Amino acid sequence: MPAPVLAPAILALSLLAAAPAQSATLLPMPAHLSGAAATDKVVLAARRYAAFWQSGDPALARLALADDFTDRSLPAGRPQGLAGPLQASQVFHAAVPDLQVAIEDMLVAGDRVSLRLHFTGRFTGVFPTPQGPLQGQGQAIDFYAFDLYRVNAQGRISDNWHLEDNLTLLRQLGVLAP
Repeated sequence: MPAPVLAPAILALSLLAAAPAQSATLLPMPAHLSGAAATDKVVLAARRYAAFWQSGDPALARLALADDFTDRSLPAGRPQGLAGPLQASQVFHAAVPDLQVAIEDMLVAGDRVSLRLHFTGRFTGVFPTPQGPLQGQGQAIDFYAFDLYRVNAQGRISDNWHLEDNLTLLRQLGVLAP
């Protein structure tokens, strides 16, 4: 096999080996990457965090996030620190168990990385609303989010600023009228 074909496979295996044994999740590769190599620690932290959102595996969140992780755009009711993403992921995976997360774009500048993430799946579970639990009927979920991370010297995300297309998501869930 030519070297260019082997390189992505070797990279994927080496990054998987860097994850804990209990996590067999492959890290999403960005469709478009600018400003760094795919092996850069800033890129690796972002890919681990995307893999956490896709899998719901808390071990990936712990690998991706610094002990002093701060959500700089914390939604109301979500706890600060690691507990926030763990709680949000659990709620979202209960509603959309087959969640897929693709990194459409990734741009790295120093210790910062910005991502355009594409979330897809089917709403087959239960989503909490102020009116009570809402049961999914298999409707398609398809929305985007934008994240900006600051990655510390240890290669873990210390700060996160994010915007999700929650209007689209809530309409697809049936919480809001189209």
